[in-house]
Amino acid sequence: MAKGGGGSGLIWATAEDLARNRPVVLSLYRQILRALNSPELPLGHAARLAKKAECRAIFIFGAEERSLHNIRDLVEAARHTLGLLNRGRLP
Repeated sequence: MAKGGGGSGLIWATAEDLARNRPVVLSLYRQILRALNSPELPLGHAARLAKKAECRAIFIFGAEERSLHNIRDLVEAARHTLGLLNRGRLP
């Protein structure tokens, strides 16, 4: 399959696409980790650490992704998760 940018209609991410998404993904990752530290969440220490490890694993898995559609879906899921966490709910 050929590689192409976001507007070309092709499905594989180019280096430019990955570079454009990197700040967004890093920001979401940091915000989710900070939100998991919120005292409003009904989590004990061990559960909080487990959720952080789960988050880390998802983002590490996502770092390997090269499909534009999958990257977009992962970013949307991260934003949804952050919204839930900010409301004091667990995803």
